[in-house]
Amino acid sequence: MDIKIFTKMLKDKHFTDYQKMNYKYKEDFKAFLETLEDLYYRPVPLSDFQGNSIVFVENHAAVNQSAIKLLLQSQNYNYGVKAAEDEIVATSAIESIDFSRDSVRKILKGMAPVDRQESRIFGIKHGLEFIADTSNIITEENLHKLYMMTVDNFLYDDDKLVSGSLYRHDSVYVVSDRIEHSGLDYKKIPDYMKSLISFINADDDINDLTKAVIIHFYIAYIHPYFDGNGRMARLVHLWFLIQKGYQSALFIPFSSQIAKSRKLYYDAYTAVEANRKYSGRIDVTPFILYFIENVYNKMSEGSASVETLNFYRDALKKGIVTEKETKLWKFVLSYYGTEEFSTKQLEKDFGDAAYATIRGFVLKFEELGLISSVKYSKRVKYKVIK
Repeated sequence: MDIKIFTKMLKDKHFTDYQKMNYKYKEDFKAFLETLEDLYYRPVPLSDFQGNSIVFVENHAAVNQSAIKLLLQSQNYNYGVKAAEDEIVATSAIESIDFSRDSVRKILKGMAPVDRQESRIFGIKHGLEFIADTSNIITEENLHKLYMMTVDNFLYDDDKLVSGSLYRHDSVYVVSDRIEHSGLDYKKIPDYMKSLISFINADDDINDLTKAVIIHFYIAYIHPYFDGNGRMARLVHLWFLIQKGYQSALFIPFSSQIAKSRKLYYDAYTAVEANRKYSGRIDVTPFILYFIENVYNKMSEGSASVETLNFYRDALKKGIVTEKETKLWKFVLSYYGTEEFSTKQLEKDFGDAAYATIRGFVLKFEELGLISSVKYSKRVKYKVIK
């Protein structure tokens, strides 16, 4: 195939939509697919429903280095409370499950659930704590534990797993006004999931962020459970990143970014399967590109910048920051993220510092360039600088 034509097609904005590409480049489209197959597709050790290797096109788009640096920032506490709140609300909203933010905040503060809704919130909180613990490596047994604590314990009997079974025992379909996707034959699920766990734990040279997306896609593709497959896919995505040393994965608005682009998220799933009609391959590239453009490269929107976090560490090393101020700073990052807060609100939420200490903290950190202030009539609100 002519390299100029191939390069033009590879750079086409509709590259991931084979129906449009076939219409636009009728004479060259077949040769384009053959070139992808011969030179560009990278297979992974995961099978589609017909037993063929799943593939992707490597290095088609890049993740911002700032996003990678943000994910690699070290953390010495389990997860950001604000990020956890957003994660619980967003990962549920993606599947049209609405949780009250007041209930989420109540559970995250350690209060006991009082109804079914709050019990489900508690389950996801428990799941976030489970994957934040790096000693909980990804195995089939631990995957089952995560599913039980976050999903199965709160399902009605018809959707629960059979006792002693790790996965569903019958067929499952994703439907709207038609069948969108049929999950893998339930008899094959154990073997396919064993392959997935092996892939997750394999030492290979696939980019970690790309590999996390492939894992995410594969769980949704197989649909190993009757319910909660999307939530599990998103949790395991985060879990894999944490296991790979991306400690700030639970301090970023992960599912919030997916929720903001929910249609594109589902479109990317659909594109993978629709493209198979033309290529005969499950090519995960559309899903990878969705995550790069709509999630990874936008993660810093709700997080403190790498520069701000590094500037704080420098101040800490120089002895400019006291022990109490360190606790307050970590609390602000965890509890508010980059959202606004008042000194009165911080005093109430932190609960272990006098108002004078709180006031001195925000003024000092504003002077250091770590916190900014905004005046609203007689009130002043503060927030961490992005």
